[in-house]
Amino acid sequence: MRIPRLFLGKPPIVGTQSSGMEVLAGAPDWAKVFTAAERPDLWSSSQGRFHHLWPEYNHHGNHSGRYFGALFPKHAERQILIVDDRVDEVVARGRTIPFRWEGSLEDLPRGIDATGLRAVDEEAPPTALSALAAEVLTDYQGRGLSGVLIDAMAAVARRSGLRPLVAPVRPSLKDRYPLIPIDRYVRWRRGDGLPFDPWLRVHARRGGSILRPESESMEITRSISDWEGWVGMPFPDDGDYVFPGGLAPLTANEGVGHYWEPNVWVLHDL
Repeated sequence: MRIPRLFLGKPPIVGTQSSGMEVLAGAPDWAKVFTAAERPDLWSSSQGRFHHLWPEYNHHGNHSGRYFGALFPKHAERQILIVDDRVDEVVARGRTIPFRWEGSLEDLPRGIDATGLRAVDEEAPPTALSALAAEVLTDYQGRGLSGVLIDAMAAVARRSGLRPLVAPVRPSLKDRYPLIPIDRYVRWRRGDGLPFDPWLRVHARRGGSILRPESESMEITRSISDWEGWVGMPFPDDGDYVFPGGLAPLTANEGVGHYWEPNVWVLHDL
């Protein structure tokens, strides 16, 4: 099946820094890009720095621990670190995983869980690279580092011979519209034709194109007491609930909370 292109942007020009990592035009002078293989010391020391960027429930996926836990050291050369060279500290991080994909929509996994599980369970050599997370510390947001992370992931994919780069994107404003299905939300546009969602716009400007939305990308099924602690609100009866930080409703049933996080597949055709 031919892959549709719902939006396209122009990819930026890249150069090379001393570490061998390609760097995007527009990166701040103090921003140095490394892989975790090049700076394992910084990868290890920075693990707790990004926890607060995600809603607490996002750290408790049914399956996410398996594939996020497989990234280092096995795939250290494909994990991105952006370092503020003035203080030698990691201020942004990109996590990726190689997986096998034949390039068709039919073979595209059903979201981040399916991608990660295919990556750790599939014995055949990988053919593509999937982004898993792009994280920028709060004090450094708004400086273009999220785009630099995308560009660095693309550089890693090219250098590894893994093409294309795909990303199961977590839309940054979807939590404000939890009752709108992801397949409707993804089609919202601004007057200039770019996506309504800011994070999708970053990908569009980096040359990304939407492949499809996924309504069931990451599964989080835990006790209602766990959910109440994570989101700070009670769920006193069975039913569907919107909650702080949720991209879709939580279904409470007999003491268990069932939640599927939606994502949007974006392709960077390198």
